[in-house]
Amino acid sequence: MRRSRNVKIVATLGPASETYETIRALHEAGADVFRLNMSHGSHEEIASKHAIIRKVEADLDSSIAILADLQGPKLRVGVFAKGSEELVEGASFRLDLDKAEGDLNRVCLPHPEIFEALEPGAHLLVNDGKIRLKVETCGNDFANCTVTTGGTISNRKGVNVPDVVLPLAALSEKDRGDLEFVCALGVDWLALSFVQRAKDVFEARGLADGRAAVLSKIEKPAAVDNFDEILDASDGIMVARGDLGVELPVSAVPPIQKRLVRRCRAAAKPVIVATQMLESMIESPMPTRAEVSDVATAIYEGTDAIMLSAESAAGQYPIEAVQTMDNVATEVEMDPTYRQIITASRTAKGDTVADAIVAAAREIAEKTEIKAICCYTQSGTTALLTARERPGVPIIALTPLHRTARRLALSWGCNCVVTPDQERFKGAVVGAARAARAGGFAGETDQIVVTAGVPFNVPGTTNILRVAPCDERLIYSTDPE
Repeated sequence: MRRSRNVKIVATLGPASETYETIRALHEAGADVFRLNMSHGSHEEIASKHAIIRKVEADLDSSIAILADLQGPKLRVGVFAKGSEELVEGASFRLDLDKAEGDLNRVCLPHPEIFEALEPGAHLLVNDGKIRLKVETCGNDFANCTVTTGGTISNRKGVNVPDVVLPLAALSEKDRGDLEFVCALGVDWLALSFVQRAKDVFEARGLADGRAAVLSKIEKPAAVDNFDEILDASDGIMVARGDLGVELPVSAVPPIQKRLVRRCRAAAKPVIVATQMLESMIESPMPTRAEVSDVATAIYEGTDAIMLSAESAAGQYPIEAVQTMDNVATEVEMDPTYRQIITASRTAKGDTVADAIVAAAREIAEKTEIKAICCYTQSGTTALLTARERPGVPIIALTPLHRTARRLALSWGCNCVVTPDQERFKGAVVGAARAARAGGFAGETDQIVVTAGVPFNVPGTTNILRVAPCDERLIYSTDPE
């Protein structure tokens, strides 16, 4: 299914979007990737949504990526005798391991690993940062704090610890079970929560064992500090601005977003900008102007994908939210300023043969009347390198593997086509010409750029570039091989 824009749209599925009719309508409206939130729903419910997505994919003959978002460890306070208490700024409040019900002076925090990492002066944020506590003294089983921002604290509210690296693995026991389940199910991407360092990613990669690509969610200050090593270890990145905006000053999030997107582009790894993009559309059929500007900003930065969370999972207007994103993306990418920004922010290339070929393909396409860049890819690397160039013409990613086509559905500009295995370059050129014509990217009188690696079906061998006509008779008459 050809889109009128290059940036991809990720839609989260939930109670508002779990039927075949709605999921199909979401895809037709513009959703390229469906996110399954493992924090909600049983394995049976997740399997049902997965099956529906694959049926929509087959019915529409359109590669769709499925992203399973693992919950990660959840840090929460215990319960209160009265259900809640009102903390006042300047008051003292204690967190400890005592399981007794809490009161105005203390509550249980059943996470000894937090106390092990805390130091005086550190801050704890409760209920998405609405309550802020400063640690005065602490030990292995307690933290005596001063309330710096007061408010209502109630049962099992979440706790963020922004100032320290916690000795916690990114994968809980629940996550390990969920990971094995969704990998056996056949999802394409795993989103890893609570990433603090590269070794968190290595654990998930080992458990996935190639069955799904691993995408790291950047939602903690430690992940920002260790971003380069996390990026190296990951197949993709999600800038999860919700928790990031809780643990860091909100004013720091926009520049961090911009820096991370550019680093992902330079590394040729897909990046998603997520959280609260069209939040008002949970209850309103129209977004705010500020939300539209936020979506547009991410697109101007060159992000691979933009994501809807509750808007499509539980909102009243899931299809309208996707349509809004699609409309904004189309409008932005038609703006001449968009192309100027994308070109100006293009980073220096690598020094491999593949790097040189995709750079040459982009330059040829932009300086001549080429209609599309067609890249044959086994693992997806050539398509990712081509997407890094952000060319001004469509990218057609041709692969014999459904798995590769689905993973590439997350990447900027990639129009994925599953093709038969090729043995000769001439056959590849003919197949590329047919795909370009069938997809409406080019006509018989047009030309395309074709890149491939010989021998075929060997990852990492991109070594050929050809400018070819879309008329098969010309291909056969001019190419002896």
